[in-house]
Amino acid sequence: MHFMENMLNSEYQILLFYKYVRIDDPEAVMAWQRALCEKYGFKGRLIVAKEGINFTLEGKKMDTEKYIEELEKDPRFLNIHFKRSIGMGDAFPKLSIKVRPEIVSLHLGVCDVDPNETTGVHLKPEELHQWIKEKKDFYIIDMRNAYEHKVGHFAGSICPPMDNFRDLPKYVESISHLKDKVVVTVCTGGVRCEKASGFLITQGFNHVYQLDGGIVSYMEKYPNEDFLGKLYVFDRRVMMGFYTDDPKHQVIGVCESCGLPSENYVNCEEKDCHRHFIICKDCVTAAGGKHKCPEYCTVSRRQKELAEA
Repeated sequence: MHFMENMLNSEYQILLFYKYVRIDDPEAVMAWQRALCEKYGFKGRLIVAKEGINFTLEGKKMDTEKYIEELEKDPRFLNIHFKRSIGMGDAFPKLSIKVRPEIVSLHLGVCDVDPNETTGVHLKPEELHQWIKEKKDFYIIDMRNAYEHKVGHFAGSICPPMDNFRDLPKYVESISHLKDKVVVTVCTGGVRCEKASGFLITQGFNHVYQLDGGIVSYMEKYPNEDFLGKLYVFDRRVMMGFYTDDPKHQVIGVCESCGLPSENYVNCEEKDCHRHFIICKDCVTAAGGKHKCPEYCTVSRRQKELAEA
Protein backbone atom coordinates (compact mmCIF):
# COMPACT_ATOMS: atom_id res chain seq x y z
CA MET A 1 0.00 0.00 0.00
CA HIS A 2 1.70 3.21 -1.09
CA PHE A 3 0.79 6.61 -2.42
CA MET A 4 1.10 7.23 -6.17
CA GLU A 5 0.34 10.70 -7.43
CA ASN A 6 -0.19 9.48 -10.99
CA MET A 7 -3.21 7.54 -9.75
CA LEU A 8 -5.11 10.73 -8.89
CA ASN A 9 -8.13 11.55 -11.05
CA SER A 10 -9.33 15.16 -11.14
CA GLU A 11 -12.81 13.96 -12.13
CA TYR A 12 -13.19 12.78 -8.53
CA GLN A 13 -13.13 14.75 -5.31
CA ILE A 14 -12.61 13.75 -1.69
CA LEU A 15 -14.46 15.71 1.00
CA LEU A 16 -13.14 15.77 4.55
CA PHE A 17 -15.33 17.51 7.12
CA TYR A 18 -16.84 17.37 10.57
CA LYS A 19 -19.06 19.33 12.91
CA TYR A 20 -19.70 19.10 16.62
CA VAL A 21 -23.44 19.68 16.87
CA ARG A 22 -26.19 18.08 18.96
CA ILE A 23 -27.93 15.23 17.11
CA ASP A 24 -30.88 13.77 19.01
CA ASP A 25 -31.49 10.90 16.58
CA PRO A 26 -28.16 9.71 15.07
CA GLU A 27 -29.85 6.68 13.45
CA ALA A 28 -32.12 8.98 11.44
CA VAL A 29 -29.12 11.01 10.25
CA MET A 30 -27.31 7.79 9.36
CA ALA A 31 -30.27 6.60 7.26
CA TRP A 32 -30.54 9.99 5.54
CA GLN A 33 -26.82 10.05 4.76
CA ARG A 34 -26.82 6.48 3.51
CA ALA A 35 -29.61 7.29 1.05
CA LEU A 36 -27.86 10.47 -0.04
CA CYS A 37 -24.48 8.79 -0.55
CA GLU A 38 -26.01 5.84 -2.40
CA LYS A 39 -27.87 8.29 -4.64
CA TYR A 40 -24.54 9.73 -5.79
CA GLY A 41 -22.55 6.49 -5.66
CA PHE A 42 -20.18 7.76 -2.96
CA LYS A 43 -17.73 5.64 -1.02
CA GLY A 44 -16.07 6.58 2.22
CA ARG A 45 -16.28 6.51 6.02
CA LEU A 46 -19.02 8.41 7.83
CA ILE A 47 -19.42 8.50 11.60
CA VAL A 48 -22.53 9.90 13.27
CA ALA A 49 -22.90 10.43 17.02
CA LYS A 50 -25.06 12.47 19.35
CA GLU A 51 -22.16 14.93 19.52
CA GLY A 52 -21.90 15.46 15.73
CA ILE A 53 -20.59 14.09 12.43
CA ASN A 54 -17.17 13.16 11.05
CA PHE A 55 -17.21 12.33 7.33
CA THR A 56 -14.70 11.50 4.61
CA LEU A 57 -16.22 10.58 1.26
CA GLU A 58 -15.31 10.40 -2.42
CA GLY A 59 -17.37 10.84 -5.56
CA LYS A 60 -17.55 12.67 -8.86
CA LYS A 61 -16.59 16.29 -8.24
CA MET A 62 -19.90 17.65 -9.53
CA ASP A 63 -21.83 15.23 -7.33
CA THR A 64 -19.87 16.13 -4.19
CA GLU A 65 -20.78 19.79 -4.71
CA LYS A 66 -24.45 18.83 -5.10
CA TYR A 67 -24.14 16.78 -1.94
CA ILE A 68 -22.91 19.82 0.00
CA GLU A 69 -25.95 21.79 -1.18
CA GLU A 70 -28.27 19.04 0.06
CA LEU A 71 -26.45 18.64 3.38
CA GLU A 72 -26.69 22.37 4.05
CA LYS A 73 -30.47 22.30 3.72
CA ASP A 74 -30.36 21.01 7.29
CA PRO A 75 -29.50 24.05 9.48
CA ARG A 76 -27.52 21.81 11.85
CA PHE A 77 -24.94 21.35 9.13
CA LEU A 78 -24.37 24.95 8.06
CA ASN A 79 -21.00 26.68 8.51
CA ILE A 80 -18.93 23.56 7.95
CA HIS A 81 -15.35 23.86 6.72
CA PHE A 82 -15.18 21.40 3.80
CA LYS A 83 -11.65 20.27 2.93
CA ARG A 84 -11.55 19.34 -0.77
CA SER A 85 -8.82 17.31 -2.47
CA ILE A 86 -8.36 15.45 -5.74
CA GLY A 87 -9.63 11.89 -5.58
CA MET A 88 -8.73 8.59 -7.23
CA GLY A 89 -12.12 7.12 -8.05
CA ASP A 90 -11.42 4.23 -5.70
CA ALA A 91 -9.83 5.82 -2.64
CA PHE A 92 -12.24 3.83 -0.44
CA PRO A 93 -13.28 0.19 -0.92
CA LYS A 94 -16.90 0.77 0.11
CA LEU A 95 -19.38 3.08 1.81
CA SER A 96 -19.31 2.72 5.61
CA ILE A 97 -21.76 4.68 7.77
CA LYS A 98 -21.85 3.99 11.49
CA VAL A 99 -23.40 5.40 14.63
CA ARG A 100 -20.84 5.59 17.44
CA PRO A 101 -20.59 7.15 20.91
CA GLU A 102 -17.99 9.68 19.68
CA ILE A 103 -17.02 11.02 16.26
CA VAL A 104 -13.36 10.56 17.27
CA SER A 105 -12.59 8.05 20.02
CA LEU A 106 -10.89 9.72 22.96
CA HIS A 107 -12.70 7.67 25.63
CA LEU A 108 -12.51 10.30 28.38
CA GLY A 109 -15.68 9.03 30.04
CA VAL A 110 -16.87 11.38 32.79
CA CYS A 111 -14.00 13.74 31.84
CA ASP A 112 -15.28 14.09 28.26
CA VAL A 113 -15.02 17.51 26.64
CA ASP A 114 -17.75 19.28 24.66
CA PRO A 115 -15.96 21.38 22.02
CA ASN A 116 -18.99 23.67 21.85
CA GLU A 117 -18.19 24.65 25.43
CA THR A 118 -14.44 24.05 25.89
CA THR A 119 -11.93 24.09 23.04
CA GLY A 120 -8.81 25.90 21.93
CA VAL A 121 -8.88 29.19 20.05
CA HIS A 122 -9.03 28.59 16.30
CA LEU A 123 -5.87 29.85 14.61
CA LYS A 124 -6.08 30.39 10.85
CA PRO A 125 -3.28 28.96 8.68
CA GLU A 126 -2.29 32.54 7.79
CA GLU A 127 -1.93 33.39 11.48
CA LEU A 128 0.16 30.31 12.25
CA HIS A 129 2.33 31.06 9.23
CA GLN A 130 2.90 34.58 10.55
CA TRP A 131 3.74 33.26 14.02
CA ILE A 132 6.34 30.93 12.52
CA LYS A 133 7.89 33.70 10.41
CA GLU A 134 7.99 36.06 13.39
CA LYS A 135 9.54 33.32 15.55
CA LYS A 136 6.87 33.85 18.16
CA ASP A 137 7.37 31.91 21.39
CA PHE A 138 4.94 28.98 21.05
CA TYR A 139 4.87 25.20 20.73
CA ILE A 140 3.14 23.03 18.13
CA ILE A 141 1.78 19.79 19.56
CA ASP A 142 0.88 17.15 16.98
CA MET A 143 -2.20 15.21 18.06
CA ARG A 144 -1.89 12.49 15.43
CA ASN A 145 -0.60 8.94 15.80
CA ALA A 146 3.11 8.11 15.77
CA TYR A 147 3.01 6.44 12.35
CA GLU A 148 1.49 9.62 10.90
CA HIS A 149 4.35 11.74 12.26
CA LYS A 150 6.92 9.54 10.53
CA VAL A 151 6.11 10.75 7.02
CA GLY A 152 5.25 14.36 7.80
CA HIS A 153 5.19 16.92 10.61
CA PHE A 154 5.78 20.56 11.33
CA ALA A 155 9.42 21.46 11.85
CA GLY A 156 10.20 21.60 15.57
CA SER A 157 6.82 20.25 16.63
CA ILE A 158 6.22 18.04 19.65
CA CYS A 159 4.99 14.62 18.53
CA PRO A 160 3.79 12.47 21.46
CA PRO A 161 4.34 8.76 20.62
CA MET A 162 0.65 7.84 20.57
CA ASP A 163 -0.56 4.62 18.97
CA ASN A 164 -4.16 5.88 19.15
CA PHE A 165 -5.83 9.20 19.87
CA ARG A 166 -7.19 7.75 23.11
CA ASP A 167 -3.58 7.54 24.37
CA LEU A 168 -3.52 11.31 24.79
CA PRO A 169 -4.30 11.36 28.55
CA LYS A 170 -1.20 9.21 29.18
CA TYR A 171 1.10 11.77 27.56
CA VAL A 172 -0.26 14.97 29.06
CA GLU A 173 2.17 14.74 31.97
CA SER A 174 5.12 14.72 29.55
CA ILE A 175 4.13 18.18 28.28
CA SER A 176 2.95 19.60 31.61
CA HIS A 177 5.91 22.02 31.60
CA LEU A 178 4.08 23.89 28.81
CA LYS A 179 0.99 24.75 30.84
CA ASP A 180 1.87 28.44 30.94
CA LYS A 181 3.23 28.54 27.38
CA VAL A 182 1.34 29.18 24.15
CA VAL A 183 0.56 25.83 22.52
CA VAL A 184 -1.03 25.09 19.13
CA THR A 185 -2.55 21.66 18.57
CA VAL A 186 -2.51 20.27 15.02
CA CYS A 187 -4.06 17.23 13.33
CA THR A 188 -5.11 16.16 9.82
CA GLY A 189 -8.36 18.07 9.30
CA GLY A 190 -9.07 19.60 12.71
CA VAL A 191 -11.53 17.19 14.31
CA ARG A 192 -9.10 15.63 16.79
CA CYS A 193 -7.86 19.04 17.90
CA GLU A 194 -11.34 20.20 18.88
CA LYS A 195 -11.34 17.75 21.79
CA ALA A 196 -7.59 17.53 22.31
CA SER A 197 -7.25 21.28 22.80
CA GLY A 198 -10.27 21.29 25.10
CA PHE A 199 -8.78 18.44 27.11
CA LEU A 200 -5.54 20.37 27.56
CA ILE A 201 -7.54 23.31 28.88
CA THR A 202 -9.24 21.07 31.46
CA GLN A 203 -5.77 19.85 32.48
CA GLY A 204 -4.58 23.35 33.33
CA PHE A 205 -3.05 24.56 30.06
CA ASN A 206 -3.69 28.29 29.91
CA HIS A 207 -2.96 29.41 26.34
CA VAL A 208 -4.32 26.77 23.96
CA TYR A 209 -4.89 27.23 20.23
CA GLN A 210 -5.79 24.82 17.43
CA LEU A 211 -4.96 24.99 13.74
CA ASP A 212 -8.22 25.84 11.98
CA GLY A 213 -8.94 23.39 9.16
CA GLY A 214 -6.07 21.16 10.17
CA ILE A 215 -2.73 20.43 8.56
CA VAL A 216 -4.30 19.85 5.15
CA SER A 217 -5.49 23.47 5.06
CA TYR A 218 -2.04 24.75 6.00
CA MET A 219 -0.29 22.62 3.37
CA GLU A 220 -2.67 23.84 0.69
CA LYS A 221 -1.82 27.48 1.43
CA TYR A 222 1.88 27.00 2.19
CA PRO A 223 3.10 23.87 0.35
CA ASN A 224 6.56 22.60 1.27
CA GLU A 225 7.23 25.38 3.75
CA ASP A 226 6.83 24.64 7.44
CA PHE A 227 5.17 21.23 7.27
CA LEU A 228 7.86 18.77 6.23
CA GLY A 229 7.14 15.64 4.20
CA LYS A 230 3.66 14.41 3.32
CA LEU A 231 0.36 14.22 5.16
CA TYR A 232 -0.80 10.73 6.13
CA VAL A 233 -4.44 10.13 5.16
CA PHE A 234 -6.78 7.24 5.94
CA ASP A 235 -7.65 6.06 2.44
CA ARG A 236 -5.97 4.38 -0.51
CA ARG A 237 -3.83 7.45 -1.21
CA VAL A 238 -2.07 6.77 2.13
CA MET A 239 -0.27 10.12 1.84
CA MET A 240 -0.92 13.42 0.13
CA GLY A 241 1.21 16.43 -0.66
CA PHE A 242 1.17 19.58 -2.74
CA TYR A 243 3.77 20.24 -5.46
CA THR A 244 5.90 17.35 -4.28
CA ASP A 245 8.16 17.67 -7.34
CA ASP A 246 9.26 21.06 -5.99
CA PRO A 247 12.93 21.03 -4.84
CA LYS A 248 11.73 22.35 -1.47
CA HIS A 249 9.78 19.15 -0.79
CA GLN A 250 11.53 16.95 1.76
CA VAL A 251 11.15 13.21 2.24
CA ILE A 252 11.39 12.69 5.99
CA GLY A 253 10.18 9.07 6.17
CA VAL A 254 12.91 6.47 6.73
CA CYS A 255 13.02 2.87 5.53
CA GLU A 256 13.04 0.58 8.58
CA SER A 257 15.24 -1.91 6.74
CA CYS A 258 18.08 0.18 5.27
CA GLY A 259 17.59 3.61 6.86
CA LEU A 260 17.35 5.50 3.58
CA PRO A 261 14.61 8.09 2.90
CA SER A 262 11.31 6.55 1.86
CA GLU A 263 7.58 7.23 1.93
CA ASN A 264 6.52 3.71 1.01
CA TYR A 265 4.11 2.52 3.71
CA VAL A 266 3.10 -1.15 3.72
CA ASN A 267 1.40 -3.63 6.05
CA CYS A 268 3.35 -6.66 7.21
CA GLU A 269 2.12 -9.77 5.41
CA GLU A 270 2.32 -12.00 8.51
CA LYS A 271 -1.27 -12.87 9.44
CA ASP A 272 -0.75 -12.20 13.16
CA CYS A 273 1.11 -8.93 12.62
CA HIS A 274 -0.13 -6.56 9.88
CA ARG A 275 2.02 -3.78 11.35
CA HIS A 276 2.07 -0.56 9.34
CA PHE A 277 5.66 0.43 8.54
CA ILE A 278 7.89 2.18 5.99
CA ILE A 279 10.12 0.15 3.69
CA CYS A 280 11.70 1.39 0.47
CA LYS A 281 10.98 -0.32 -2.83
CA ASP A 282 14.58 -1.54 -3.15
CA CYS A 283 14.30 -3.40 0.15
CA VAL A 284 10.95 -4.87 -0.90
CA THR A 285 12.63 -6.12 -4.09
CA ALA A 286 15.58 -7.51 -2.09
CA ALA A 287 13.08 -9.38 0.10
CA GLY A 288 11.58 -11.06 -2.96
CA GLY A 289 8.67 -8.68 -3.17
CA LYS A 290 7.45 -9.56 0.32
CA HIS A 291 6.19 -7.01 2.83
CA LYS A 292 7.50 -8.29 6.14
CA CYS A 293 8.84 -6.52 9.20
CA PRO A 294 12.64 -6.16 8.82
CA GLU A 295 13.37 -7.56 12.29
CA TYR A 296 10.57 -8.79 14.50
CA CYS A 297 6.86 -8.80 13.76
CA THR A 298 4.43 -7.52 16.38
CA VAL A 299 3.81 -11.02 17.78
CA SER A 300 7.51 -11.96 17.58
CA ARG A 301 8.54 -8.77 19.39
CA ARG A 302 6.10 -9.51 22.22
CA GLN A 303 7.37 -13.06 22.53
CA LYS A 304 10.96 -11.79 22.59
CA GLU A 305 10.12 -9.21 25.29
CA LEU A 306 8.43 -11.89 27.41
CA ALA A 307 11.41 -14.22 27.00
CA GLU A 308 13.82 -11.49 28.10
CA ALA A 309 11.65 -10.34 31.03
